[in-house]
Amino acid sequence: MTKTYDFKDYNGPVPAHQHTNPDGSVGGWVADTAFVDDTAYVGKDAKVFGDAKVFGDAKVSGYAKVSGYAKVYGNALVGENAYVYGNAKVSGYAKVSGDAQVSGGAEVYGDAVVSGYAEVYGDAEVSGGAQVSGGAEVSGGVKVYGNAKVSGYAEVYGDAQVFGYAQVSGGAVVSGYAQVFGNAQVSGNAQVSGNAKVTGYAIDQGKEKN
Repeated sequence: MTKTYDFKDYNGPVPAHQHTNPDGSVGGWVADTAFVDDTAYVGKDAKVFGDAKVFGDAKVSGYAKVSGYAKVYGNALVGENAYVYGNAKVSGYAKVSGDAQVSGGAEVYGDAVVSGYAEVYGDAEVSGGAQVSGGAEVSGGVKVYGNAKVSGYAEVYGDAQVFGYAQVSGGAVVSGYAQVFGNAQVSGNAQVSGNAKVTGYAIDQGKEKN
């Protein structure tokens, strides 16, 4: 008899199985439509469903979920209450944790970390040693890379880039084709838009640049 499980995605109970982890332990539920490699780990409370794929030495732990057409691979970790869905990809040594969500066509790779209640979506890319945390939102065609940090309730969207050792925090907004890099800090209620560039050791806490 085929086993079923309700992933609470409004599709009701679907054919599914519990993944056997590389260490022999019984892992979380995986829909029969999804794929989890024998080398991958799925924690007992984690779930993989839809047409998602988890392969390589990737780990899905805690109460994390991977669904849609999302892919988690390499040595990536999706843990705690994180959710990766849509066509998103998490790879390399990247980590998605907390209550963070990565969706759409977004990619998180390298040693990047997305945590807290952060959301990365659209076609955004977070890579290198970059960190997106707090309640920050990164979307559109944005690229956050190097050792950059986006935190607080900051929003980065459009085709903006944040890289180097730059930090965007507080309620700051970076949009358009703006670039924030070097050791720049954009915080408070600052807005950086258009084709603006903020670099060096600049600190922008409440001005609008475009």
